Amino acid sequence: MRIRGDHAHLAIDGCLDVRSAADARSVLHRAVDAGEGDLVLDLGGLTSWDATGLGVIMGTHRRAGRSGRRLVLRGVPIQLQRLLVATRLHRILAIESYAPSAQPTPAVAVE
Repeated sequence: MRIRGDHAHLAIDGCLDVRSAADARSVLHRAVDAGEGDLVLDLGGLTSWDATGLGVIMGTHRRAGRSGRRLVLRGVPIQLQRLLVATRLHRILAIESYAPSAQPTPAVAVE
């Protein structure tokens, strides 16, 4: 995982998962604390994520709100859009260019 940017605009490339969560959380929280206004998080380079990575995004969203800021997600991969819709987090998070057509596909039982 690689995060580049500053306190107003960051981009994540690679995997946001349990292995990278602590580093990502630290960088994102420092960006929230150091700036003002919207913090844009570009996820266009995100190749994979897990529940821990999603937790980092939600934690950053909460921290930004407590600081009077707003976390704005940009370039959200379609698979992550589907997950956000399925979990109804798309109603909480600010997502640029949100595509309503990213409705989740019917659930399939996995054994």
